[in-house]
Amino acid sequence: MEFSLPAAIISLKNNKNRLLGIDHGEKHVGLCLSDLTWTISSPFKILSKPELLQQFKDLITRENIVAVVVGWPVNMNGTIGPQCEKVEQFAQKLVKNFDIPFCKWDERLSTMAVHRTMIEADLSRKRQKEVVDKMAAAYMLQGFLDSLRNNS
Repeated sequence: MEFSLPAAIISLKNNKNRLLGIDHGEKHVGLCLSDLTWTISSPFKILSKPELLQQFKDLITRENIVAVVVGWPVNMNGTIGPQCEKVEQFAQKLVKNFDIPFCKWDERLSTMAVHRTMIEADLSRKRQKEVVDKMAAAYMLQGFLDSLRNNS
């Protein structure tokens, strides 16, 4: 599978489309969306992997998604491990069926940062479990959006 580079993604921006961020978890997939100006990332929803595979085409069309940013779970030392392989296998299923660019983005520490923020906000453990995947996706996509803005 060939991932697009961020520079190729920025050329798709037109204030009428969005980016979709995906945080691939063990059981669920956290989704987030950029706003139309590609400035702010917002948590969207959590789906099971089969649900996302079934709903992907409708989601892309309904939300006017022009590219997908996939959280890339590299190890702390920068190496690629088994989690990256799982993410790539999952993304491959989407890429095979949909003609839309995919870009990988380092998601190291995103879940940890989100957990810390939720603890500071005094969210219950139950509520944290309900939202962590989509919050981590939004954190990851926000980093991508900030990088695009800083490099343009």
